[in-house]
Amino acid sequence: MVDVSGKKATERRARAKAFVRLSPDALKAIDDESLEKGDALTVAKIAGVMAAKKTHELIPLCHPLSLTHIDVSVEVVEGGVLIGSEVKTTERTGVEMEALTAASVAALTIYDMCKSIDKGITIESAMLVQKSGGKSGDWSRSG
Repeated sequence: MVDVSGKKATERRARAKAFVRLSPDALKAIDDESLEKGDALTVAKIAGVMAAKKTHELIPLCHPLSLTHIDVSVEVVEGGVLIGSEVKTTERTGVEMEALTAASVAALTIYDMCKSIDKGITIESAMLVQKSGGKSGDWSRSG
């Protein structure tokens, strides 16, 4: 791990997103809440929150962080499910990996819950959208 002991603890925030492309049948099953495994959107939100809290256990060189806020949004849109995550902390290192992990695991959860209906699911464009705080300052994806 990188030594962050000399860094000042500051408020840090990161937002990420992912998109899960699904068939019309899978999207209908999500909307109808008729999936065999249950309510995919709620389960994906919970999975994303849990994943953010365990990022340091999943990514070998990530620091364990005291997270002060985690939000995961999951929305059915044309062609699939759009997932957004926001993670905040006051620490010596950023929360980009926690935000990305939350969005990615929520996307994997949608995949898992819909795979019996749709064999062609794709997880697309998992990415950091915005970060703030720390030595490198603020950053956001343009376009």
